[in-house]
Amino acid sequence: MKRILRYCKPVWPLMTLTMIVKFLAAVAELFIPKILARIIDEVVPSGQKGQIYLWGGVMLLFSLFALGGNIFANAMSTKTSADVTCRVRQDLFTRISYLSAPQVDRLTVSSLVSRLTSDTYYINEMLARIQRIGVRAPILIIGGILITLTLDPVLTLVLVCIVPLVFAVVFNITKKSIPIYISEQETLDRLVRVVQENAAGVRVIKALSKTEHEKARFNAVSDELVAKEKKAGAVMSVSGPSTTLLLNLGLCAVIVVGAFRVNAGLSQPGKILAFLTYFTIILHAMIIMTRIYVQLSRSVASARRISEVLETTEERPILPSDPIQTDAHVLFDHVSFSYNKREDNLQDISFALKRGQTLGIIGPTGSGKSTLVQLLLRFYDPDKGAVRIDGEDIRSIPFDRLRQKFGVVFQSDFVMSATLAENMAFLRDIDREALTRAATHAQASLIINAKEGGLDAPVTSRGTNLSGGERQRVLLGRALAGDPEILILDDSSSALDYKTDLELRLALHRHYRHTTSVIIAQRVSSIKHADHILVLDDGKVIGQGTHEHLLANCPSYAEIARVQMGGVSYA
Repeated sequence: MKRILRYCKPVWPLMTLTMIVKFLAAVAELFIPKILARIIDEVVPSGQKGQIYLWGGVMLLFSLFALGGNIFANAMSTKTSADVTCRVRQDLFTRISYLSAPQVDRLTVSSLVSRLTSDTYYINEMLARIQRIGVRAPILIIGGILITLTLDPVLTLVLVCIVPLVFAVVFNITKKSIPIYISEQETLDRLVRVVQENAAGVRVIKALSKTEHEKARFNAVSDELVAKEKKAGAVMSVSGPSTTLLLNLGLCAVIVVGAFRVNAGLSQPGKILAFLTYFTIILHAMIIMTRIYVQLSRSVASARRISEVLETTEERPILPSDPIQTDAHVLFDHVSFSYNKREDNLQDISFALKRGQTLGIIGPTGSGKSTLVQLLLRFYDPDKGAVRIDGEDIRSIPFDRLRQKFGVVFQSDFVMSATLAENMAFLRDIDREALTRAATHAQASLIINAKEGGLDAPVTSRGTNLSGGERQRVLLGRALAGDPEILILDDSSSALDYKTDLELRLALHRHYRHTTSVIIAQRVSSIKHADHILVLDDGKVIGQGTHEHLLANCPSYAEIARVQMGGVSYA
């Protein structure tokens, strides 16, 4: 919560002004019943109409000041809370953008979305309410008690006895509600995840007639969220009635004691009327305070979740540079890695690629092909061994310089709602000539020329107006447009026909001779001309070498080649 409050510093002058105006407006409200008591007990009995009009005008003036001040302060509170929330949301998004892959795995995407949306909303509501009610309600309570002391100290004792009981009830309820709200937000994270999965896989769900199954899955999480919301509501619902009961009992006590005091000549009807008005003001202020506690309980839980992300530190420090002498451009030196740190997903991987060479990686699903690429990009750090580029451990290369070396097409990549040119440039300063050249090499020129507007043709969100093959060629163009030093293609030609796949490989061979390539493929034909091929199975290298060498010495590779190429062993 302290970290969130730091964001208030830039708008603290405006927040201070808002609270001062709220303070003055509350004070103005407190003087109205006292003026009314004076009119009833002193002015009316005197029969002076001028004094009645005068004090009535003063009451009206105080009322208008309170009204105008509250309107102004409410508008300012909305502005300042929105400004603070905007900065929190921007920093949170920035921090999320720089989270490491292990951190995202731990926090989960759905939880990060929930923290960026609903949690920041609760922070906004909390800041606005504190400025609107957090100042006004305490002033009405404390000021009301002080003024009632000047009216009738005996009756004030009745009020003072009630207030601690109310605060005790509110404190205990709030203490119990915070863990419930945290649990509720965690369930909301799961609900967001289910919705994301359904939105992303809607076509598959419909194709496999699993709509009812997904509805049941959603309903299960939704029902759990509703149950936790009901539990939180049930706990917080005790607050309002309990407070109202205590204050109404106090009000009854005031009426009874006041009646006896008036009858005994120790007080006056105007003072009793004013006292009842103050008691009502204090009653409403106390009820409003309970609502603040409800909002505060939820916002404290949200602030903790937001701070957890903002306070995450970089788990992948830049190590001191200690390069080795090698002619290898890309070097894996006895690399092992595990996601869960219990069982290796990659075990003792070693290979070396000279500049301009091509590495082909093949193996069954789950064998560790994509994991190997993620280590090369330093999305994860190896548990053992080292990954080097030009002899330099990638853990010693700053991230911005490391990322500039790569052109990447992932297995599940994305396109954004923009033009073809904007998707290929992807926020990089790349001229049209380079984009056109990259599109030609990626075999996307025919697609672009066929569309109205060419490179300026619009692409819908997630590329729904492109076929699978068209989308892959646009993504290939994006990877090639930056003239990368290292090109990574993670199963990026799976949607291409064999002719286009062959033309793509020929274009890469002709125009990117000095680019080191890493190609993950399911087709032997896509990698059989590679300078070096790795055959992976269960995170281990079961064969490596050229196509001809593997055909002769790796039964698994030979079997894949036989099945895919009909037993024809050609180079």
